[in-house]
Amino acid sequence: MEPVISINDVNHYYGSGEQRRQILFNISTEILPGEIVILTGPSGSGKTTLLTLCGALRSVQEGSLTILGTELNGATNDTLVRTRSGIGFIFQAHNLLGALTARQNVQTSLGIDPTVSESDAKTRCTTMLKEVGLGERTEHYPSELSGGQRQRVAVARALVHQPKIVLADEPTAALDRKTGREIVEMLHGLAKNRGCAILMVTHDNRILDIADRVLTLEDGRIISFLAGLAANTGRMLSTFATLQRKGELRRHVENMSGKQFLDVLDRMNNEFDQFLRLVDLGNQQAVQALFDEMLEVVVIKVRQLLDADRGSVFLVASTMPVETATSIHPPGEIWSKFAESTSYPLKIRMPITTGIVGHVARTGETLNISDPYNHPDFDPETDRKTGYKTQSILCMPIFDRDRKIFAVAEVINKHGGGPFTAEDEQSFREFATPLGLILESCLRMTQSRLASAA
Repeated sequence: MEPVISINDVNHYYGSGEQRRQILFNISTEILPGEIVILTGPSGSGKTTLLTLCGALRSVQEGSLTILGTELNGATNDTLVRTRSGIGFIFQAHNLLGALTARQNVQTSLGIDPTVSESDAKTRCTTMLKEVGLGERTEHYPSELSGGQRQRVAVARALVHQPKIVLADEPTAALDRKTGREIVEMLHGLAKNRGCAILMVTHDNRILDIADRVLTLEDGRIISFLAGLAANTGRMLSTFATLQRKGELRRHVENMSGKQFLDVLDRMNNEFDQFLRLVDLGNQQAVQALFDEMLEVVVIKVRQLLDADRGSVFLVASTMPVETATSIHPPGEIWSKFAESTSYPLKIRMPITTGIVGHVARTGETLNISDPYNHPDFDPETDRKTGYKTQSILCMPIFDRDRKIFAVAEVINKHGGGPFTAEDEQSFREFATPLGLILESCLRMTQSRLASAA
């Protein structure tokens, strides 16, 4: 398969004379049809410069850059223009024309093509807008669309002429987390279905998982993405470890808004797993203690955001690796990894066949119970032992990467005495994935220690 983008020893400079400064150093890579490549790195590392070179928006100074079989080093202006016609562009600013409807904005990408009639152009643009979820907004003006909808129009405009390459520069930067995720997933699906390659510049670690490959630029050079990730995550873990040693981790998290806290968890979700594979965690007990502390802080913070009185996380032995389950807890048992009480963490063990937590672990069903004492799965024994009165429960399964239930998270007693709401359920669900990753990291460290001791 021939690459649609081939870059060999490309160097690029800005300025002249004594002001001349090198921006890119010996860049070499290839991108194949249908491949999605994310270009990441700190500000000023040369990402946008490289993207504009690939888009034939800038002349190649040194090295070889071939786009769709055309060499751009030494290319004429006509060649650059012709090359650009085979590329779709998406930028942070959607750059829509306010006087044109969504369909008309998309149609500008088709230009004046004598082989495409006006009716065919309208049909193609309307169909493309339907594919990006704007079938009912084709005749709306940009001012009548939300930010996410305007970016969908920009995606439709980039894809309507069926390019072999799509170049995207920070396409989610101006969008909220949920909308940004919807846009890149939609772009991912459309590009894969159409077989076009995507080169995307982003600072958004939350969307790295859509990529087939990630390139990291640092000081104008391509470095190993994994090395860069390990360094960045290492700094993050060092920060958390310092906060933990000072006893400030909980206070640090308590001062975050819900959005800030979810953003932190999203970054963990993208970074921890690869970090643990890459970095030699010499002092495993110290790292285990850090993860345990982080788990406690996360559960408490989620409980606070849901305005609940207590929070708990339980692990399900029956879905854990056999060696871990039999070494710590027998299969068919659930036990608390962290459970709040008035003065000290509770240690709870129960069969998977009993209780609200057991029901959720067996079925994968989220339970929102406003009157636990009238629920057939509620066991009031713990209340009798502790003198605590359970009034409402929100209990949710946590899935591993194979979509197996390996843990259950629970909050109890909504402040004010009312039930947990549908909004509470949605918020809890958003926290479940990153919470699950922290739990898996804790279990992995436990398994590693057991293997080392064997």
